[in-house]
Amino acid sequence: PIIGADVFTQTAGIHADGDQKGGLYKTRLGPERFSRIRSYALGKMSGKASLKKNLEQLELDLSDENQKKVLERIVSLGDSKQTITTDDLPFIIADVLESKDYQHIQLLNCSITSGLNLESTASIRVKVHNTKHIESGSGNGGFDAFIDAINKVMALHNYTVPTLADYEVRIPKGGNTDALTECVITWNCGTELRKTRAVHSNQVFAGVLAALKLINMQLHELKLNAGQPLA
Repeated sequence: PIIGADVFTQTAGIHADGDQKGGLYKTRLGPERFSRIRSYALGKMSGKASLKKNLEQLELDLSDENQKKVLERIVSLGDSKQTITTDDLPFIIADVLESKDYQHIQLLNCSITSGLNLESTASIRVKVHNTKHIESGSGNGGFDAFIDAINKVMALHNYTVPTLADYEVRIPKGGNTDALTECVITWNCGTELRKTRAVHSNQVFAGVLAALKLINMQLHELKLNAGQPLA
């Protein structure tokens, strides 16, 4: 017999699709008989029906296009062995819907090392526009070391990452130590404050991705203001 927390969990998209089409996979031993509810796993085997079932549970509604984008992110996270729960879904949705289609900066590789009573270091390989750079940095934490490294790269492009106004990290209620982390950063951008957010199972990399979002947005604006082609 199958026992445990996942007894009434549909892990494959095809099973969720079957439930959508008149309960093709239902049995007499339904979860209701045991004061349980049917759940639908989110991961690399998820399909559109799995996502839709979880959205219904959260009473959320997304367009077909946005569902496709969110599902692509879920599958990507699943491929990297990250555990995704229904509680993670609002974080993922917010992250995806705030992402831009253009990429003026891409993080190709990043290694961050931290130790007790030791300075943190970051080694990065990035592509800015069509130019690849390799750089390293150090700081009093992993995120600080990354900012040091990325500022060295961006100095070559006459750009400096804005200073922080606020830095917030959170996980879903009841989340475990392996839960997805959402990082929301507020930046001092001259006369205005701007916010970016990102999601990752590693809280440092959630901050890194949020920083890259801001850089990407500002590089795009600089190109627009200069009348340069955006490709």
